[in-house]
Amino acid sequence: MNTKITDHNSKIIEIALLAVTIAFVAAFIIGCSNSFSPAEGETYNPTINPSDFVAKIDNKYFPLTPGTTFIYRGKAEGGTERNEVYVTHKTKKIIGVTCIEVEDKVWVNDKLSEMTLDWYAQDKDGNVWYFGEDSKGYEKGVVVSTKGSWEAGVDGAKPGIIMLANPEVGKSYRQEYYKGEAEDMAEVLSLNESVIVPYGPFDNCLKTKDWTPLESGVVENKYFCPGIGEVLSVTVKGGSERTELTEIRTESRRDE
Repeated sequence: MNTKITDHNSKIIEIALLAVTIAFVAAFIIGCSNSFSPAEGETYNPTINPSDFVAKIDNKYFPLTPGTTFIYRGKAEGGTERNEVYVTHKTKKIIGVTCIEVEDKVWVNDKLSEMTLDWYAQDKDGNVWYFGEDSKGYEKGVVVSTKGSWEAGVDGAKPGIIMLANPEVGKSYRQEYYKGEAEDMAEVLSLNESVIVPYGPFDNCLKTKDWTPLESGVVENKYFCPGIGEVLSVTVKGGSERTELTEIRTESRRDE
């Protein structure tokens, strides 16, 4: 009798332990999904702890060194495009995280079309997070739109991952989230691309698919090369834009 009772109790304990294990694994999977690769329409609620972030951004596919200017040229709707991305010496604290401020200017046919301030920060694991942007669209030198602007922690907006620490083919992730305004997503397509742009030839580059549910039918492929960052962007669906890295300037300039 005692032996049967012991066996019965052991089975109950085994079942209970199995249930706890399954629940833990499920919670872990759901947590990872919400942080990095939720499907469109899934609840997205990343956990941000300021102590998990570092002062610099040295992710090999997305390095941001203050004082660096990346210059891109290409074609866009309406004509030729010049894009200058300047990593400033300024920072901005967003939901407790100190972010590096990046100034992004676009000219179409030599006329200022857009100017954006973007805010990024890198966590201890090496993931680069995107915490928001202040975007202004211009016509004839006058601001005509601020569409797409958002800041994590304001009006329900949440940060996303702009670059993974360890990209894996097939991995998808949210780059930003402000419902109805900023919902860019990306998927890793390849880790061994060879790319030739005016700035030079590169190997072992990361290729991503970028899209947003707010613009169905538009898809971009972007190429990020080790030690450099983004070198090429090509619209492969819903347009014909192509932008290539032509120059990198490393001299510091005074932030205004």
